[in-house]
Amino acid sequence: MPNEAAILREGAGVTNLVELSSPKWEAQRRLIAAAREHDVVVWVGRATVDKYHGDWTADQIDDGLAGAPYERVVGTPQLLTYGGASCLWQCLIGNGTGTAAQTLTFFNNGNAYIGVGDTNTAAAATQTDLAASSNKLRKAMDSTYPQHTDAVTSGAASIVFRSTFGSSDANFAWAEWGTFNGSSGGRMLNRKVESLGTKGSGSSWVLTITLSLA
Repeated sequence: MPNEAAILREGAGVTNLVELSSPKWEAQRRLIAAAREHDVVVWVGRATVDKYHGDWTADQIDDGLAGAPYERVVGTPQLLTYGGASCLWQCLIGNGTGTAAQTLTFFNNGNAYIGVGDTNTAAAATQTDLAASSNKLRKAMDSTYPQHTDAVTSGAASIVFRSTFGSSDANFAWAEWGTFNGSSGGRMLNRKVESLGTKGSGSSWVLTITLSLA
């Protein structure tokens, strides 16, 4: 599970820090803790959105040119789709492909995308795309993402995806997000319905997805 304290601590310089919550998430916290006590592995994924004034690239933000974000929003756990789970297992047994936008395409830097949309239709494990009909956008990975370090320690149970949405990208209400292996088509790994804010021109938002098995 993503380290909540670390996420919030890293946001210490943010003007406004928002941690989303709900009765369901509070119940999930207790269930996750109980599962770990009984050595049950749990899939957890959460979004973090860092919001900056101005039009910035990922490299400029990483270099500190954009300054501190004016707001950070930390989301609640997402839903692993059946198709996403199938892709993981198929790639595990050697049936994945580097060809873009196939059902079993690898979720690597050249093929992974984070998508956002403006529709809050409830998430279901059978879904294959975001629910939005027009206000939706899939954005390619920032350089060096996804990030995962091979090891046999607890940190190896997590992977991080990140995409930067510039001033002209996805200027609508962000009500849903998902992780994909193609700019269109392909396979949706997961989907989450939650309000991350309404993006407008003149701002750059960095959406980070941390997925963990722990």
